[in-house]
Amino acid sequence: MNLNDHPAWRADLRVGRPASERTARRSVPAALAIARRFCVLVLAVLGPFIFPAAGAGKMVRVVSQTVGGDELLLALAEPDQIAALSHLARDPAFAAAAEEARRYPQIGIGDAETILRFAPTLVLCADYSRPELVTQVRRAGVRVLVLDRYQTCEDDFANLRLLAGELGAGERAERVIAECRARLAALRARLAGVRPVRVIAPSPYGLIPGDQSTFQDLCDHAGAENLGATLGRLHGHATAPTEQMLTWPVEVVVLGGPDGARALAPFRKLPPYQFMTAVREGRVALLAPALLSCVSHHRIDGYEQLARALHPEVFR
Repeated sequence: MNLNDHPAWRADLRVGRPASERTARRSVPAALAIARRFCVLVLAVLGPFIFPAAGAGKMVRVVSQTVGGDELLLALAEPDQIAALSHLARDPAFAAAAEEARRYPQIGIGDAETILRFAPTLVLCADYSRPELVTQVRRAGVRVLVLDRYQTCEDDFANLRLLAGELGAGERAERVIAECRARLAALRARLAGVRPVRVIAPSPYGLIPGDQSTFQDLCDHAGAENLGATLGRLHGHATAPTEQMLTWPVEVVVLGGPDGARALAPFRKLPPYQFMTAVREGRVALLAPALLSCVSHHRIDGYEQLARALHPEVFR
């Protein structure tokens, strides 16, 4: 954009503000950008001295940059080991442990400067975190743990053990894992012999999950057939094959939220969903929104919720 075309600056020209004032206004964003770069540079150079690495008797202080990291950290860490959680940690639409997270600070959206302000010795990121952020934190001498496995509960167990090694919380991790495995075994026993219910989990933004997704993992443990995988042959979250979907025998639509009518409302006017019998008849299974894309051990709550919604007869 031409700087003179910026709405604020065009307004200055219209009201006849002096050129010197307009120039000063234009220089403010550039000055702020320079100041931010300077702060990051200072932290990168002095970070190893200001924020010494864990070890040598130093207390572990962890900042989590993602919701999945938040949930692992809350399950394992002592309160004084949690320096800050992600900017979504308290939002129940995204976080399965939102209530527990209210006790801890948050980092905001999270640039390196904001993260380092909490003086962490360890930062939890994911492989979808911004590479430049990870690089800047590491340059400041702070250890970064990048989680890159989160499609299944077994991945979550591996992440629990990995983080436990950093926190000295091995026994706590094994207790959490043992409890999860017991719940999984009980759920498998209840669902033994049930016919999988044929489901989809649509998005109003034109995507639908296939295999290699957290929704596929939900279906694998809740007595459901994900038609996006079996009939659509989709991988991950892919563009919905609109015409093909009209032939799918969808029995139940899986959505997030507390109210079925409200959750279905966007799809009643959206092709191809508006033509599906399951949508017209309101056949919906509801999950807590955070559990549809949960990447921690809390996904087992999602397994149980979906199984109860699809197979209520085995829970009576």
